[in-house]
Amino acid sequence: MEIEKIGTNNYVIQKHSDMRCDVSLYLSPPLLDLVQEDDSLKQLCDAASMQGVAAVIGMPDLHQGFGIPIGGVMVMDADRGLISAGAVGMDINCGVRLLKTELQEEDLAVEERNQLMRTIAGQIPTGIGTTSPLQSTLKSHLKKIAENGVEYLTRLGLASETELSNIQDRGNYPGASVAPLSERARERMHQLGTLGGGNHFIELNRVAEIYDKESAQNFDLKTGQLVIQVHSGSRGFGHQICKDFSSKMQQEANKLGVKLPSKGLAAAPIESQCGREYRQAMAAAANFAYANRQVMTEIIRRSFEDRADLTGGGRLEILYDISHNLARFEEIDGRRYLVHRKGAVRALPGDHPECPEIFKETGHPVLVPGNMGSNSYVLTAGKNVKNLYYSVNHGAGRVMSRTAAKKKFDRNSLNERMGSIPIYGARPNQVLDEAPGAYKNIDTVVDTLADIGVTHRVARLEPLAVIKGD
Repeated sequence: MEIEKIGTNNYVIQKHSDMRCDVSLYLSPPLLDLVQEDDSLKQLCDAASMQGVAAVIGMPDLHQGFGIPIGGVMVMDADRGLISAGAVGMDINCGVRLLKTELQEEDLAVEERNQLMRTIAGQIPTGIGTTSPLQSTLKSHLKKIAENGVEYLTRLGLASETELSNIQDRGNYPGASVAPLSERARERMHQLGTLGGGNHFIELNRVAEIYDKESAQNFDLKTGQLVIQVHSGSRGFGHQICKDFSSKMQQEANKLGVKLPSKGLAAAPIESQCGREYRQAMAAAANFAYANRQVMTEIIRRSFEDRADLTGGGRLEILYDISHNLARFEEIDGRRYLVHRKGAVRALPGDHPECPEIFKETGHPVLVPGNMGSNSYVLTAGKNVKNLYYSVNHGAGRVMSRTAAKKKFDRNSLNERMGSIPIYGARPNQVLDEAPGAYKNIDTVVDTLADIGVTHRVARLEPLAVIKGD
């Protein structure tokens, strides 16, 4: 395929063969070299061949996935297009939440910080297939939680009305229903309040650098402040929904004669029965994920209260909670689209009508974590974000597969790279696939969009301790 440079950090693959639209790439030259080592560009071209597609975009963190790459955006015409479970992903509404503490780095000695993280790790189950200790309490509420998200948790004392504005969709993705779910999917709702494995984490950071003083002040971020990131999603519940509907969509496409380029891009017409049922199920998984991060937030808050001797008992406030893997209807320039973001986030400037009112002066925070040994960033949308259908990258992006990382790195190399940053929840040899060297350089990734006015840097975060699952 021919890749044409059309501007700084901006390339295009012109439509050819069965493609119905061009593929836009937002990559710096070093990142462009990396993505040509896997099938991510082919996967984007496959997405561009789908019925009703309006645009396909590759982000700086682009890497091969299932169906479309992680770091991929597929924009469908809302009237003529398709909806694809694979283009949303297995971990529906995987996302990141940033919690602000009232503490500065010097307020806690290193061992005190580590004590606190051990306490949190002891309260939140990690790893694949784990069950929440709150299962017996929340079991009878799971249907309503899936259909109403964090809003329902306010009735259970696990969230407050005032913090809903700090959560994307106010923590309640519309149109959710558990009616279309398989019995197996319903069974996998037992993981509410658990972290999971893979790239999911809870991380204690310090605000290392402020770039935009005005936005940082608006977000109540200060140099040296301790903050906590929570990265998790809909767990086995969302995974099962993706599996179930990928199979159903394949059958629907065969029945309707819809041409699909790969199994991973199984899709159905948006307004078909299968398409409508998937939207309901996806919304239920999205609400489950918002609620999952909220329940973990409450556990972390209680851990802070339990360690009031260390923390002073100050309440942790949510800066923002942002989603990675969702499809949503959006109107751009008077045209209605269904925008699939897989490993990409929606980024709205302050003048966008859907930007939360509390962030109208700045645009809402965009949270972009790196690997567990590197920087993370708080950003806002820049003036050129509209060119990307209000989408930006969700993280650093992998540079090698999990299998390759396990072969390349050992415990000693991981410990050397992590230095003084302790890992809790999983033993180091259980997370070799998450070694920092398995990821792209987060600074290079963030610079790619910041240098062309798509994002603005607000703050840089440095890790102090991390909780991971195997």
